[in-house]
Amino acid sequence: MTVIRLALLASLLLATPAFAQQASGDKAAETPDAAVVEEKPAPYDERLERLSEIIGAVHYLRNLCTDKAEDGWRASMQRLIEMEAGSEPKRQEKLTAAFNRGYRSFAAIYTACTDSAVVAEQRYRNEGATLATEITARFGN
Repeated sequence: MTVIRLALLASLLLATPAFAQQASGDKAAETPDAAVVEEKPAPYDERLERLSEIIGAVHYLRNLCTDKAEDGWRASMQRLIEMEAGSEPKRQEKLTAAFNRGYRSFAAIYTACTDSAVVAEQRYRNEGATLATEITARFGN
């Protein structure tokens, strides 16, 4: 029995550094894998970013030119982000940045509703509708 205990103790002592190295190696292996998770862009991401930019512009212009504040465009954009990039932070950031870029581009130009702001909003809505139709027709299920 003493020989069995000594053999067991010896095997544990010899194996302990290996377990320690393996454990530290596992942590090192897990961290890069988690960080290396590659987010592959969808083939329609450029179009989706353009659509996000259009939605941001329309959101600003609609609120500028209507008496009653509308939050429907922002809510639509949030749903789009959740559906398209819910678990992909980089894609979420790109879509959010595109929305904000569209919003800010018109906020820098228009501080009051003008005829040209109304025309721009109509044109952007038409472009957005066309783009959404193209994306769903080509890439939708």
